[in-house]
Amino acid sequence: MLFFTQCFGAVLDLIHLRFQHYKAKRVFSAAGQLVCVVNPTHSLKYAPTRCAAVQASTEQGILPPCHHHEVVHDPQLVPCTCPLFSCPWEGHLEVVVSHLRQTHRINILQGAEIVFLATDMHLPAPTDWIIMHSCLGHQFLLVLRKQEKYEGHPQFFATMMLIGTPTQANNFTYRLELNRNQRRLKWEATPRSILECVDSVISDGDCLVLNTSLAQLFSDNGSLAIGIAITTSKVHSSEAEM
Repeated sequence: MLFFTQCFGAVLDLIHLRFQHYKAKRVFSAAGQLVCVVNPTHSLKYAPTRCAAVQASTEQGILPPCHHHEVVHDPQLVPCTCPLFSCPWEGHLEVVVSHLRQTHRINILQGAEIVFLATDMHLPAPTDWIIMHSCLGHQFLLVLRKQEKYEGHPQFFATMMLIGTPTQANNFTYRLELNRNQRRLKWEATPRSILECVDSVISDGDCLVLNTSLAQLFSDNGSLAIGIAITTSKVHSSEAEM
């Protein structure tokens, strides 16, 4: 009985996932876009990350203590860029993608235009939806976060980070678009480099920001579909239009 109960539960989960994927494909198939269903993950980052700690110290005018016997940190090493965990991993920029895929099991989707379908938007904050997007010979990290910027008022923050340097990031433009019930919301901006903290981007509000009521207007049975397009551009602009 226990065996069949577990199997039945797994089958129901699979049916639910396939149904969500089918609905998204039905909506976006006319545009020829690839659809990726992304399940939520509660943030496990209880301790501040190294980049967040350095940023806080810098803002307060306090520099980390330096002693002659300490080992000098290699400036070519970058910390783990996954915003879900306080991961102690450090490595070179070119192996960040391998670390995210192998250690944190973050999926990667290829294509110039894709649809990011975030499920279970009703879950309490903090919650993250993350995927990697391979396009134009580079890899990008899309982060959608539900977070209470003010107590009792959760908001949704969506941003695109290039897994590369700031100079490389300036060569691209990304567009996030929500389209449902004769309503359209678009955010277009230059991606930030993964060498910057995702937390800083969200704190600065330099991303697509949705309050709960606005997110509900574009959601369908608790799922939010975000169209993503990345282009190469030398003209940098940031705008939100509705």
